Amino acid sequence: MSVFGIIGQETTNVASTTYYGLYALQHRGQESCGIVVNDDGIFRTHKDTGLVNDVFTPAIFEALGNGNMALGHVRYGTMKTKGRVNAEPIVVNHIKGNLAVAYNGNLVNAQELREELELQGSIFHTSSDAEVISYVITKERLNAPSIEEALNRAMNKLKGAYSIIVMSPQKLIAARDELGMHPLCYGQRSDGEYVIASESCALDAVGATVIRDIAPGEIMIFSKDGIRTITDHCNKAEEKLCVFEYLYTARPDSVIGDCSVHSARKKAGAFLAKTHPVEADVVVGVPDSGLDAALGYAEESGIPYGIGLLKNKYIGRTFIAPGQNVREDKVKIKLNPVSATVKGKRVVLVDDSIVRGTTCARIIKLLRDAGATEIHMRSSAPPFLNPCYYGTDIDSKDALIACNHTIDEIAKIIGVDSLGYLNIEDVFKIAEGSKCKGYCAACFDGKYPTQIPQNSYENKFDKKISEKGE
Repeated sequence: MSVFGIIGQETTNVASTTYYGLYALQHRGQESCGIVVNDDGIFRTHKDTGLVNDVFTPAIFEALGNGNMALGHVRYGTMKTKGRVNAEPIVVNHIKGNLAVAYNGNLVNAQELREELELQGSIFHTSSDAEVISYVITKERLNAPSIEEALNRAMNKLKGAYSIIVMSPQKLIAARDELGMHPLCYGQRSDGEYVIASESCALDAVGATVIRDIAPGEIMIFSKDGIRTITDHCNKAEEKLCVFEYLYTARPDSVIGDCSVHSARKKAGAFLAKTHPVEADVVVGVPDSGLDAALGYAEESGIPYGIGLLKNKYIGRTFIAPGQNVREDKVKIKLNPVSATVKGKRVVLVDDSIVRGTTCARIIKLLRDAGATEIHMRSSAPPFLNPCYYGTDIDSKDALIACNHTIDEIAKIIGVDSLGYLNIEDVFKIAEGSKCKGYCAACFDGKYPTQIPQNSYENKFDKKISEKGE
């Protein structure tokens, strides 16, 4: 999931700017998207399932109109439910005004908060954590002197990973959880408009200069009066940025914690070459997030780098596609081998990770059919051994191939001559020079930075929808 917000002094085509920002963040979510435009306190909204360029047409932009603020979101669902119902941003109309919320992450206490709110009379229309967050903020707003103070109080109740943007009639407010598990940064355009986004590549896309990352626990308020911050939740916990941001989630041209994602992935590849060397003729990366690590492996090992797989640019990421069958179908049309690169060659195949094993098995078969004589698989992430409760779609050990098989068994299952993973110790070294003070790698080492939910697979609302097949 990913968020984008923009605020300026004048009324402009903020919907169009938000569109381009979301387009740059499309890699973080391909299930649904939405934009809310704030025109002098009047919120105009459009959201639907599908990719950004499909959902937003010229007619939709005309209906959204101009404004001085906008909030956007792309969604990568971690629940079983599909469809428009969970699209964000969430818009709430309450006695003290309008409120729009978009967030990236996953609350570990969402179910408890939801049940508490339902017992107090709240009626939920989605299974999204964003609706829970919006209700918690709205409830606090009834007694708080301002929307930012309502969010400040709400953060005492929100547990887990979240980067939030809240839009009120007069303000745009951004916040990160105390652990800083997902990135959030802001910058400024030449016309003075401030822009907030999950990744710096979205700021680049709309011509904004990056100013800095929003700190863990920090609340930033953007309004016609300028910028101010609330730091009540800062330095209350050790920072735990999701290390998977560097390995897979973020775009390689983004910068997180003043560290280039591209450089971090190259370093991961270099570590792989040192710890898992092999005699080979060519190093091939799996597009897109395996390419940088493959380049690092090639440079460190001295084995030539080659383009062995071409990606269809009009299909999204398979890992974040909802449902295993959809992921497998997408692999068939997503990649095509370059036989001139791999035919008769011993290939080192570098990918960002091996989660379920089905995707890489299909890719390896493609290379075998294209004439590769040997394939040595290298993963620029350690083995996935634990579910993620913070926003990645790994909700059970049952789906993790490394939980049920040894490395030699996995190599045989996926059809490679050898297999090597990035060492867990090296994961924490790839972001050299980063200002981040600590990382969450619980999916690899099981060291969760929060309490984990007891009923995380599906809540009651999800089960009802899944049973109906909606």
